[in-house]
Amino acid sequence: MDTSDVETILTQVAAGDLEPADAARLLARLPFSDLGHARIDHHRSLRQGMPEAVYGPGKAPREVAEIVTELLASGTGPVIVTRADEAQITAVRAVAERSGTELSVTGHESSAAVVLRPAAVLEARVVVITAGTADGPVADECVAVLHAMGYQPTVLRDRGVAGIHRLIGDLDIVLDAEATVVIAGMEGALASVIGGIAPGPVIAVPTSVGYGAALEGVTALLAMMASCAAGVTVVGIDNGFGAGMAVVRALGSRS
Repeated sequence: MDTSDVETILTQVAAGDLEPADAARLLARLPFSDLGHARIDHHRSLRQGMPEAVYGPGKAPREVAEIVTELLASGTGPVIVTRADEAQITAVRAVAERSGTELSVTGHESSAAVVLRPAAVLEARVVVITAGTADGPVADECVAVLHAMGYQPTVLRDRGVAGIHRLIGDLDIVLDAEATVVIAGMEGALASVIGGIAPGPVIAVPTSVGYGAALEGVTALLAMMASCAAGVTVVGIDNGFGAGMAVVRALGSRS
């Protein structure tokens, strides 16, 4: 349930189309509903403008399906499942078919982002840049989240510092961005490069890509946090979801 849902309920009451008691029952679902294995935060969009997302790992397919069913039944905002495996995707697809809801799956079947009921398209210039092809799965998760929230990002892949000329040809795109997500492993240097030229918020995502001294993303994480480019925001290793939501927090829903 988000602000528009509450406004709709109040408008219906004011117009006499909805009894106050019925409105009270609808609002009583705030702030959460209890499924036993999960408490669904219906109040989150109202508080933050962002829905609760479903983190796939550790959940049975049945549990994911029940959570998605509850989210679809309450409110009108996007529903996002992250890091879903094949069995979870199958369970969610069945929910989507029963409810007549379109579904999109981004990423590998062993770890995919599933989006239902995406938000209306927003006018915002968001750019997602990866240092290398191996950073692609993290970028895919970020892009799926942005699409769910209404953003249509430009994605620039394989623009790392080992061949910086690959980025120079896209400088106009970077300079025009309202928000930029930089995804890099190895030594994470691309975050400082973009942080030094891009306007607006820059969200850096370290990835667990790299040889031994990369320490499964720790080197990139520390390098990004120590960046001399002022104001670069850093999320956790491989956290494409967090980067997408950071853009949403920075730019807002624009509704």
